[in-house]
Amino acid sequence: MPEIVRLSGCKICIYTGDHLPPHFHVRGPEARASIEIATFRLLKGKGRRSVLEEAITWAREPENLQRLLEEWRRLNERE
Repeated sequence: MPEIVRLSGCKICIYTGDHLPPHFHVRGPEARASIEIATFRLLKGKGRRSVLEEAITWAREPENLQRLLEEWRRLNERE
């Protein structure tokens, strides 16, 4: 489970060999959720609103979004 970044209330991870659509995981004491990268929509799980907002705010930054997409491809694209 490669950790992409650790924020104040959670960490953001992308799992190897994970299912579509491309998404990231938000993990922490008050969150266990999957967020779709393209739409920032909650796919599964739950978490404290402030924690999920922190993760999504981080992910929306263009350089962070690019990093998430690159890591997703690296860890999950199959030929």
